[in-house]
Amino acid sequence: MNYTVLDRGDELSRSLAAKFHELAAKRGMVRNDDSPSVIISIGGDGTLLQAFHTYAHRADLVSFVGVHTGHLGFYADWKADELEELVQVMSEKEPRIVSYPLAQIEVETSEGTSSYIALNEFTLKGVDGTLVAQININDESFEMFRGDGIVISTPSGSTAYNKSLGGAIVHPSIESLQIAEIASINNRVYRTLGSSVLLPKHHHCDILSSKKQRIMLAIDHITILRDDIRSIRCAVANRKVSFARYRPFTFWNRVREAFIGYDVQ
Repeated sequence: MNYTVLDRGDELSRSLAAKFHELAAKRGMVRNDDSPSVIISIGGDGTLLQAFHTYAHRADLVSFVGVHTGHLGFYADWKADELEELVQVMSEKEPRIVSYPLAQIEVETSEGTSSYIALNEFTLKGVDGTLVAQININDESFEMFRGDGIVISTPSGSTAYNKSLGGAIVHPSIESLQIAEIASINNRVYRTLGSSVLLPKHHHCDILSSKKQRIMLAIDHITILRDDIRSIRCAVANRKVSFARYRPFTFWNRVREAFIGYDVQ
């Protein structure tokens, strides 16, 4: 097995990464930072996002395993004190591969079109004032938006920024994107639905900039500032992200533990 490890950079995560390499070498696992088949993320969900974007060009060829060193995450399903068990099962057992949808974003500017992919979410915000944009769904006008911004989330990202905006939590097996508004303004000129919208696979939305404005784009943890955006197209990507599961990982149990925090009887 070819593997690599990416850690958060703090003392605990670095020490766990070194320990993983030591344990893996004893079991015949081969470290390969250039062409790994399995990527171990040690830290939290943010660390796994960074690991994903580091190897996004190999998304079809790799799977991810998360080890969390702090609070329980939605991507990291192994604890720091379970490292020896993880290395053992990785060297002895074939994992169940689970794939989650990604978001494909096409940004058209005066310089041309750039493509991005997001694991969690894509966020659009006005910098100097409110964001003004027309939103089309499947090439038909849907609404004229004015407000702080717009969040387009994947199912696995629906528990993050999207949830804080009142969006629905969507199981990652449902291939879809969710559009959520950030502090929209509704008056006689600008009218929005006022609730999140779920788009299925093969549907797309276009966000058209309605004025000269500086816009901050965030693709997961990556931020971009532009003043020449013409349009942005969002859709469910053709590619997916894969996770190697060596034991059960129940999404709804993780949701309950993260947001409710007690066992339901």
